Amino acid sequence: MATRDTTDSPRHRIVEAAVELLESGGPDAVSTRAVAAAAGVQPPAIYRLFGDKEGLLEAVAEHGYTQFLESKRAQLDPDPQDAVEELRRGWDLVVEFGISRPWLFAVMNRATGRGADMAHRAGLEILHGRVRRLAAGGWLRVDEELAAQIIQATGRGAVTTWQSTPAERRNPALLTALREAMVAAITRAEPTVPAAETGPAAAARALRAALPDDADVLSEAEQHLLREWLTRLADSGAPSR
Repeated sequence: MATRDTTDSPRHRIVEAAVELLESGGPDAVSTRAVAAAAGVQPPAIYRLFGDKEGLLEAVAEHGYTQFLESKRAQLDPDPQDAVEELRRGWDLVVEFGISRPWLFAVMNRATGRGADMAHRAGLEILHGRVRRLAAGGWLRVDEELAAQIIQATGRGAVTTWQSTPAERRNPALLTALREAMVAAITRAEPTVPAAETGPAAAARALRAALPDDADVLSEAEQHLLREWLTRLADSGAPSR
């Protein structure tokens, strides 16, 4: 298990310095010598703490995911009145992060380390929670897994397209159009599940949508199994498409 950083620890200072260099000059600016100088440590400290530059970039990615999760959780509505608007807000948050911090976003998307993976999974839980609420309300026109994939793909695609377009040709209307295309691809104009619907499938959808992501009553394995069972029950009563 990784050691938690404190704000004045050498590890934290090194990661913060690497993030600053990355965002000001791109990956080429993140040399061990430059990072060590900015963090006020000797270069051997970086090799001792991170192994090599790739290890340092993995730590940078984990740091980025942690910051991003904090911003997502700060804006998370535990009881949204409009699940479709919640979807829009979540998509906008991801895209805004990506276009405002492009180098960090790129490093985060390439990361394969355990710490970054765990943080990435925590972010996905928030995404899947939004998708479950859409499904429970009868808004989805595709299955939950495909909906999540479309949300992720359009968000990353929007960021990539924005960054690859010359600054003078960038048009915010493109981001709005891509977001609305995503919404249209996965949601219906009107929900199809009546409020008074009864039966196992409806009950499973409602329970799945209400389950907290961090319930202490069940272990992680038990939560996974319960969600799998509820998904089977919910899909058993889904209307044919």
